[in-house]
Amino acid sequence: MRIEQLRHRLTSLGANPEHARHVLRRWAQARPQQSSRRRIEHYLPQALRDALPGLVEELAGLARLRSRHAGADGSERLLVDLADGQSVESVLLPGGGLCVSSQVGCAVGCVFCMTGQGGLVRQLGSAEIVAQLALARTLRGPNTVRKVVLMGMGEPAHNLDNVMEAIELMGCEGAIGHKNIVFSTVGDERAFERLLALRGGQVRPALALSLHSTRADLRAQLLPRAPRVAPHDLVALAERYARQTGYPVQYQWALMAGVNDGDDEVEGIAALLAGKYALMNLIPYNRVDGLAFERPSAERAAAMARALQRRGVLTKLRQSAGQDVEAGCGQLRARAMAQGSRAIPITIPIPIVSATR
Repeated sequence: MRIEQLRHRLTSLGANPEHARHVLRRWAQARPQQSSRRRIEHYLPQALRDALPGLVEELAGLARLRSRHAGADGSERLLVDLADGQSVESVLLPGGGLCVSSQVGCAVGCVFCMTGQGGLVRQLGSAEIVAQLALARTLRGPNTVRKVVLMGMGEPAHNLDNVMEAIELMGCEGAIGHKNIVFSTVGDERAFERLLALRGGQVRPALALSLHSTRADLRAQLLPRAPRVAPHDLVALAERYARQTGYPVQYQWALMAGVNDGDDEVEGIAALLAGKYALMNLIPYNRVDGLAFERPSAERAAAMARALQRRGVLTKLRQSAGQDVEAGCGQLRARAMAQGSRAIPITIPIPIVSATR
């Protein structure tokens, strides 16, 4: 379901724009439709009131909890069933954050990611994306989720219409601060074009760019189906958006031992990002069974962060959420997925050249 379709249905039931906002606001904020200073029988048209119980149930069915897995760090990985029997993952993060999925599977094929191994099954509708927020707030309370990051399963740039429609609703009726909605991408010129076209009055999300290497050849091996845009060109596009919005770009770096934790990458990052409106997030790799990648030692990760700070790059050493519950993206779904899912096969590229220290 798309939000645009939902709005048309509400209109067909006699809703004016304010009536529609009433329904959508309470859904996205996980509040009862009757929670208003005015009784709905004095406010909403009769046809809408009659249809409301069924509509509420239908919206709840867009994203239903199959299982939840709490981590010692306060995170909670959710396996979420969709109305057609497919499933995605969401993650409740410490501090009021929520990571949501934008696709069932993913076609980028990142070789270190479980989701990437399964390929793309289908797009999520914009209402299915927002439904993950509604579900999370149902589980933890209406006021508990204050930030949404589109960093779950899928590449948001490959589902732009649905993602941007969901972002607009989450930032308006969903009451999420605009800079607290994070659009994460491997870097696609179509996404930058769409984001840069946003103007005042529209929800302009913060941007996270999954870089993972400053070397174009290594990045192409790690992200085999990502657009072939040189890292310095990606940074230039991201910097333009950062200056337009006033939000620093969050560069994501899955830190893997012997792959992208070398001194050559430290120098490459410094050359790309020094002086930029940027934050580098170093995220030690969350190990995935069956894949050969490993996280570097804590000492090596900390040394890399310190080296970047000395070179003028604002850097944070993050911790992957839910490591103790195997919470790497796609692992829950991979264990639960039925045989024979329709997916785009991913070809694993040639062995990756190790980084130097």
